[in-house]
Amino acid sequence: MNESRKEKILSFLPLLRNKYVLSGLVFIIWVGFFDQNNLVDRFSLARRLKDLERQREHYQNEILENRTRMEELESNRENLEKFAREQYLMKRPDEEIFIIIEK
Repeated sequence: MNESRKEKILSFLPLLRNKYVLSGLVFIIWVGFFDQNNLVDRFSLARRLKDLERQREHYQNEILENRTRMEELESNRENLEKFAREQYLMKRPDEEIFIIIEK
């Protein structure tokens, strides 16, 4: 078993002595790891781009929901009053507010 392994290694030696194969291997290693636009950085930037696109989509959906809510509040006075009472604890002068905090 050990001899077959040596034979496989020795069969690659003539390929490594070929100047074209050797220069191609050096080029691949250089582009993959040492170049300014190396593959490692490109993959990490592609992953970051996907994350940013997902965030962009999330925020666009949130903006759309907020616009819809704004239009609803601006169009109906009762909805505006309900929103102000629930979110900002506003009240009429003759009312009292009791806040119950659940733990």
